[in-house]
Amino acid sequence: MATRFITKNGRRIPLDNGKGGAAVAAVVVVLGLTGSAGLGGGVGSSGSSPGGSAGSVGSSNVAARKAEGQKAARRGDRDGAWQRMGMRRLNEKLERQWECLSASHGEIREFFTRTPCTSLDRMVIAVGDDVGNSAVVSLVWVGFRNKGDLREFKRIEDRQGSGDVHPLGAPVLGLADIAFTGLNYGVQTTGTSITVAEAETATGHVDRETLDALAEVAACLPRP
Repeated sequence: MATRFITKNGRRIPLDNGKGGAAVAAVVVVLGLTGSAGLGGGVGSSGSSPGGSAGSVGSSNVAARKAEGQKAARRGDRDGAWQRMGMRRLNEKLERQWECLSASHGEIREFFTRTPCTSLDRMVIAVGDDVGNSAVVSLVWVGFRNKGDLREFKRIEDRQGSGDVHPLGAPVLGLADIAFTGLNYGVQTTGTSITVAEAETATGHVDRETLDALAEVAACLPRP
């Protein structure tokens, strides 16, 4: 019997090796291991899996996932945004208040003593894959009287070590306390409001590039 071929990623793969179809089984395995974005797979792992995993095949993969996640987030598709990153939402908590001074520290607190905010919403979200890797994402939405106040706040907020609005923190989700370092950071401004997002590993391994991408995707989420 003549051997038939298909082309996959530029390679010719035999559909029949003349021994009852063993080569067909190999093709199924190859195709199953080259899935697109979705749930499953270890975050930051060296291999890929059905459905893929954030950070699984290098920086270009994370960048592509981040771009798709940001598009979903801007549409308000929150679960879709995490799925684009190879994760799913595990839990979340939202808290609203109307003043920022009591929820801040450092230079940010000093700023609020002379420039009060008009609103403050804080959320913490736990996201994870299906193999035990998870992250906690902090989101803070702050409203101001005008764009000048917002720009001054952002100038201070963007400087590492200048203080911050306290995240809600992982304990409100029943998790162990996790320190947010500000190293994995995303920010977006809309009108007179700013969204600040941070991400840290909760369990397993989530690489630094993926954490940063999670924060940048979260920053695109609309205010709840």
